[in-house]
Amino acid sequence: MPKKTIVSVELLCSKCRRKVMKQVAAIEGITSIVLDPPKNTVTVVGEADPVDIIKKVRKFRRSASIISIGPPKDDTGRDISYCSSTTFPQVPSACQRCDRWYVVSEDSYGYCSIM
Repeated sequence: MPKKTIVSVELLCSKCRRKVMKQVAAIEGITSIVLDPPKNTVTVVGEADPVDIIKKVRKFRRSASIISIGPPKDDTGRDISYCSSTTFPQVPSACQRCDRWYVVSEDSYGYCSIM
């Protein structure tokens, strides 16, 4: 029987969202995955075990936690107005956790040893 699992996880940038989506999509038995960046939640519907879902998400974000587990709603009970009227705030391209930092040091002297 399919279950609807809602997981709370930090979705700070597009790279974070993409990684969480890949981690969850790798689990067998998933019917649908919905990311909600304003609420920082991931909703997973399918026959996959919620423990497997949270283990996969915690490999990327250790602060993930399960909010609720229950039966999914029928297709007639869906709220479609969310997709058409919601605007998302501008989010930086990458969060500090995902950013890569490079340190470059330049020597103040030249390499010419003739002088």
